Order: sequence, then structure tokens, then C-alpha cells
Amino acid sequence: MHWARLLHNRDFLLFWSGVVLSQIGTRATVAASLWQVYELTGSIAATGLVGGAQAVALVVLSPLGGVLADRWDRRRLLQASQAVAMVVALAMAAVSLTGAAQAWHVVAGVLVTTAAATFDQPCRQALVPALVPRDVLPAAIALLNPSREVAVLVGPAIGGLLIAVDGPGLVYLLDGISYAALVAVLAAVRVPPLHREDGPRSIRADMAEGIRYVRRRPIIWSLCGLDLLLTVFGAYRVLLPAFADRLDIGPAGYGLLSATPSLGALLATYGIVRLVSRSRRLGRALLAATIAYGVVAIAFAQVSLLAAVLLFALLLGSFDAAATTIRHAAVQLETPDELRGRVQSLYQITSRGGPALGDVVIGVAAGLAGPVAALTAGAAVPVLAGIALLLRPNTVRDYAGIAAQPKGTPA
Repeated sequence: MHWARLLHNRDFLLFWSGVVLSQIGTRATVAASLWQVYELTGSIAATGLVGGAQAVALVVLSPLGGVLADRWDRRRLLQASQAVAMVVALAMAAVSLTGAAQAWHVVAGVLVTTAAATFDQPCRQALVPALVPRDVLPAAIALLNPSREVAVLVGPAIGGLLIAVDGPGLVYLLDGISYAALVAVLAAVRVPPLHREDGPRSIRADMAEGIRYVRRRPIIWSLCGLDLLLTVFGAYRVLLPAFADRLDIGPAGYGLLSATPSLGALLATYGIVRLVSRSRRLGRALLAATIAYGVVAIAFAQVSLLAAVLLFALLLGSFDAAATTIRHAAVQLETPDELRGRVQSLYQITSRGGPALGDVVIGVAAGLAGPVAALTAGAAVPVLAGIALLLRPNTVRDYAGIAAQPKGTPA
């Protein structure tokens, strides 16, 4: 029933289709950026600077992005951020296609694009509850997360093929076109106006209110901490160019390797949707998925046979999608609409900043000890943390799940 209501929701479908198209371009660009820096420098540590640029932009600007998402028209703010990212993508296409690109160009482009995305992501997340009824929200989130995986699946595969044809410049050009498409789609989406009961306040006061709310919700900051552990120490994507080099599969093979985890996430979609919508032991399910992710990441680092690498990449995507969907849905349902932008901006410091910081941490570790040792040691951290949380009562383990929450206000 929930699926039928979603599929008949014009504005949600428009928004969903535009986001998927934009993310395909974005994910292709992420893969191209990592490949281009590795190709230009030959250094895994330098490749990790791509994530470092993302982390800096996210940590510095996320709180401001959340405040603006709760003050301004979210649709127009999202359009503006997409327009900025479009300009950057087209500029990167120009320098790459002319052969003038250097590693610092790529890192600078990632920095500016991520800066725009710090305003983008809180708006995207906050728009969803405005487009669908609360009782349909878990299904909408469960649909958006695998849609993101479609982008991660298709984007890197397309990116790998375009790199093989004429280098990363074509990938950046595709990304610029996808940003323009989302700007156009958003113009047709009808979004209810945001109502605030309080009057105008300073940006600092709004930021403080968001921080206070998160501090009063142990489940939110606990999920942020768990997210950070998994994404920082289990960051494997920064190592994929080196693994592709070890396997000698070239740029097209690199695109396949980058896309395979998302295929795993898509194959697990039906089970994840049922789990999120019906389970009353969702905390334990989250911890089990976190542990499984770490174990599989360790195995992924050890094998050198392509078939085995792809199998473990599928499993990585499946467990990552399960853990991500549970965390995202719980944070959304715990937050009232007037605070969603600020809470999502704080949450994205871990959910998006974690992988970016992980690229730096694992990239540096791989430069010192090699990619296999770096991922093996890093992935052991979420395994140990998940086991420790399972062994004693705590907010995360005892989280009952969306199905157990009463209708109405957040739990």
C-alpha cells in the first residue's frame, strides 16, 4: 500500500528521478577524481586528498547549510547548490579535455563541489518528509537509499567506460549535464512552505538549537558515532584504483569494481525494505550488519582472484546498504520538520564526512603499510565496536525499530 501511494505521488517521483540522474553524474565524477589523481601522482596517499577536501568542506560548512535549509525555500537552495556544482563540473571538463589538468585542480574541484553539497544534502533529506506523509516516510527512505546505489552502480561503470574512451574530461561533462537536469526537475516540484513557530533569530542561535536537539537524543548521536567508526576505518573506495592496478583490469575494470558494491546493495533492497519497515529489533540488526561489513572488508582486502574480489564487493554493498538505511531512517523519524535541515547537516558530518576522512586515514595508512594491511587493520575497528555494543545494553542495541514507534510526533 505504501509503495502504491509513493508511485502515485507526482512530486516525490519527480524529485526521486532528478536525484537519481544527478547522483549518477556525481558518482561517476567521484570515481573519475580518484582515478585521475592516482594516475597523475601514482600515490595512494595523494589520492586520499580527494577525501580530505571533502572532509574539510563538510566539517566547516555543514552547520551553516543546515541552518539555511531550515530558513530558506529548500527547493531554491537546492537549485542554487546544483548550479554551483554544475559550473565546477564544466570547468573540470574543460581543463581535463585540454590536457591541462593537474592533481591540485581535481582536489580544488572536489573541495568546491563538496562545499556546494553541504547545502545540497540537508535540503534533499529535509524535502522528503515534506513530499510524503509520515507513515509512508520509511518506505520513501528505503526507496531513496537503493536509488543512491543505482547511481553508485551505474555512475562508476559509465565513468570507467568514458575514462577508457577519452579520459576523465567526458565524465565531468556528463556530471555537469546531470546537475542541469536536476535544476530543471526541481522547478516542476511543488513543495509545501516551511512553517516556523518562532520569529527570526541569529544563525548562531539556530545552530545552537540544532546541536541541543541532537545532544538530547542519544539514539541520534550514538548512530553518528557508529557511522563514523564504520566509514572512517572501513573506507575501501580510496583503495580501488590500487586494487584495480593489482588485478591489472584497467579503467573499465576499475569502473566495474567501483560499481559492484552498489549491485550488492540493490540485490539486498527487498530484504532491507522489509527489515526497516517491520523489525522491532532494528538496533541488533544494525550492529550485525556493521560487524558483517567489517568482516567482509577484511576478506575483500586479502583476496587477489577477480571473481572472489567481486563477490566480496557485492557483500560489502549489501551490508553497507542495510546499516545505512537503518541509520538514515531512524534519524529522520527522530527529528521534527522544522529542525530537519540542521539535524541532517550535523548528521552528514559523519555520514558523508566519515567516508571523506576515511579516504585520508586509509590512504595514508596504505601509503605506509600497503592497501591490504591498511584495510585489514581499519575494518577490524567496526567489527570490535559492533561486538562490544552487542554484549551490553545500550541505546543502539536496544533501538526497537520504526515498526515499534507510535504514529505522530518523533519518539
